Order: sequence, then structure tokens, then C-alpha cells
Amino acid sequence: MDMDHRIDIVDPAINDYVLAHSSPGDDLLRDLAAETAADHGDVISMQISHEQGEFLTMLARLTGARFAVEIGVFTGYSSICIARGLAEGGTLLACDVSEEWTAVARKYWARAGVTDRIDLRLAPAVETLRSLPLDPVIDFAFIDADKTGYADYYEEILVRLRPGGLIVLDNMLQEGRIIDPAAQDEQTLAIRAVNDMIVADDRVSAVLLPLRDGVTLVRKH
Repeated sequence: MDMDHRIDIVDPAINDYVLAHSSPGDDLLRDLAAETAADHGDVISMQISHEQGEFLTMLARLTGARFAVEIGVFTGYSSICIARGLAEGGTLLACDVSEEWTAVARKYWARAGVTDRIDLRLAPAVETLRSLPLDPVIDFAFIDADKTGYADYYEEILVRLRPGGLIVLDNMLQEGRIIDPAAQDEQTLAIRAVNDMIVADDRVSAVLLPLRDGVTLVRKH
């Protein structure tokens, strides 16, 4: 199998149809996506897609989340989507290390009217997570940051996740490299290990969906 180049997990024509039949984004999210593409185009793949954002909002609402955690803010698109799905009085703990990227996020959080729901922590996410009590108070979490850190993020969140709580992990197919035995880069190896760890974890049930670059949903028993 030649995996030298990325593969489309979903046929582009199908993906266009999916977008056309999902709730449309509003002007604010379109403006944020455009500014991110213009100013940070070299790392634009770090931003979730529109349908992923709608998915996060819906999942947060379905879980009735009051306390959510996000690992990897970038320019704030996913933060807005999660914050919009929180129950009344809910809080999103947003973890990142970049002042530059989160400065854009802060601007759009203010425009979206969700600043009061977001607690931004600029520090290594593992340190932020380990500073939290071990009580199972997290309702919902989204992990979309450095792939070699996923295993640690998962474990630190899971022990603090309430029964029935949900963890969402992004980029779990690594643009198809996940099934290529020749792909031995650090990032792909890390995600393979996390995929294997989750499916063997008897504390949870999980499903890996071919949404964009692969999204795994993990529900704690």
C-alpha cells in the first residue's frame, strides 16, 4: 500500500454533501476560519472543520455538560463550539501554550459572547490537569493537541471524568498513515498506541468514526 501521500478518509464529494446537509456556520465562525487561514495558513490543519464543530456542540448539549475541558485551543474555533453547547452556568477549561494563537481566540470568544464561560490556562496541559482535584467532575473533554501527549491527557482526564462522561479525541487516523506499516514517525506511533490503549480499556466504551481525520468518542462506564 502506497501511503506516501495523505488519503481522503471520506471521498471529497461525499464530504461536500455532508457539509451541505449540516447546520451552516454563522458569520462569526466563518470570519474566524478566514482569519486563521490568512494569518496561520501554514498550520491551518490544526483547526477543526465546520462539521466537527457542529458535532462538538451537539455532543456537549447531549451530555448536559457543565464542566468541559479542551486540550489544544489554537485560534478558538472548537472552544466556541463547545462553549455554545454547555448547560447554563457551564465552564470550559481551555488549555494551550500559545499566547499568539489564543490572542485570536480571545477576540472571537468576546464576539461570540462566551468569554465568561471559558477559563484559559496558558501552561502545559498535563500540568493544568494534574492541578485539578481527583474528583470525577469533568463532563466532557476534547483532545486535539500534540499527539505524543494524548496518552497522558487521556489518563489525567479519565480519572476526573464522571461516569457517563465523554472524551472526544481528534486526528485518530493520521491521514491514513495509521494503517500503513511503513509509517513509523513519532506522531503516528503515538496515536496507534492510544487507539490500542482505548480499545483495551475496560473502564470505557469507545467508537472510532471516520469523520475528517478520525474522531474517537470515549464514554466512561
